[in-house]
Amino acid sequence: MTPATLHPDLWPLAVLAISMALVIVLITVLRIHAFLALIASGIVTGLLAHVGTLPGEPATSHWVQAVELTVTEFGNVCGKIGIVIILAALIGVCLLESGAADRIVRRFLALFGEAHAGPALLVSGYIVSIPIFYDSFILLLMPLARALSLHTGKNYLLYLMAICASGSVTHCVMIPHPGPLAMAATLHIQPGVAMFAAFTIGAFALAAAWAYVRWINSRMEVPVRDLRGVSRDDLIALMHKPDSALPSFAASLTPILIPIAMIAAASFAELFGAKQAAPALWPWLEFLGNRHVAMLAGAGAGIWLLARREHFSMARFNELLGPVLETAGVIILITAAGGAFGLMLRNAGVGGAIQALAAGRDMNLILLAWVIAAVIRIAQGSATVAMLTTAAMMQPLLTGGSLPCHPVYVYLAIGFGADTLSWMNDSGFWVINKLGGLTERETLKSWTVVSTVISVSGLLVTLLAAWLLPCR
Repeated sequence: MTPATLHPDLWPLAVLAISMALVIVLITVLRIHAFLALIASGIVTGLLAHVGTLPGEPATSHWVQAVELTVTEFGNVCGKIGIVIILAALIGVCLLESGAADRIVRRFLALFGEAHAGPALLVSGYIVSIPIFYDSFILLLMPLARALSLHTGKNYLLYLMAICASGSVTHCVMIPHPGPLAMAATLHIQPGVAMFAAFTIGAFALAAAWAYVRWINSRMEVPVRDLRGVSRDDLIALMHKPDSALPSFAASLTPILIPIAMIAAASFAELFGAKQAAPALWPWLEFLGNRHVAMLAGAGAGIWLLARREHFSMARFNELLGPVLETAGVIILITAAGGAFGLMLRNAGVGGAIQALAAGRDMNLILLAWVIAAVIRIAQGSATVAMLTTAAMMQPLLTGGSLPCHPVYVYLAIGFGADTLSWMNDSGFWVINKLGGLTERETLKSWTVVSTVISVSGLLVTLLAAWLLPCR
């Protein structure tokens, strides 16, 4: 089958189907690394596009431009998100190693009481997970869930799902996580606006997930199983670490709150006209609210917390930083490759084809964004790839004033859609399964459903908010 055998308006959709099938086969069947699979699929997408439609043609041949444009788009995405991801990783390790994250969790436990440890983990996890990569966050709090369950003799699934649900919401909609960060850049949404909307609406989705978690916990007993390298005595000791070894609660929050406050202040100052009302002050606000400057400030606060620890040295800090940079590098590569793949789909005309199909129809773009993200997520497993691909496809549809509300609602719909049905082709599924000591059946009945509840409830709240508060 060739482009000539299909209606020219529908061929880009065929390119989408072929490219997505290629990604699935390369990653899940042939077990090729996601970075190579996404870059290869981006090039194939360019090759399958109509000759003469790629930017840079016909000055450069279609075949060469399919390769060069993929490389260029990879560099563009990497430039937008690379430094921020590295700084977020640095903040995360500082929170973990300084004991700040542990202090935040303990304060919420003290606020709620041990009898309400589940809600305490849910709320504290929602805060702590904002600057911490999902895998690191799970590693941080999962031992606490096991220790709490050993102490109380019950509710292990409740504690575990509280941690997983809170981290999943921030992973899919909250900056500075890689997917939301790239989405905000692609859709031209102010980071502060995106963060405020995501935190507020994400709380409603998290509440809905919590209702299901409580229900499934009452009907499915999951024991704390022994894991290799984890002693039960160490888990109990984790709960009794002296408070004197931890930083204060206020100091613990600084690496999280400083970048959030700086980014949010600049975004809302611009939203309310500070650029015109205070032209002398605006350059300073704009500089301090730049996401790189704000994250640098947060990283500085994290390093300060770590430096206050006894026996701290730069040699030890460099030992901690090395693995973090390696992990961040892999995340940057995969994220940028996913963004390049999504942008190549846009360059191939997929967004235009969807726009043509939607023309003349009363189609809700928020619902459309959610459906596309959900389909891509279910097909290939990665929430981040689903976010980046869908954002690139939806961006052309948001021009021209056709959206009756603020584009942040499309941003949220994509993020929640990418959280749908975490199952066996999702690496996060296996992280929870293996690190949590669950069986595959237990993981499907608990975590897979929880992720879908977050997705659907997030969509419903987003649709309601867009109707009540369009903020156009």
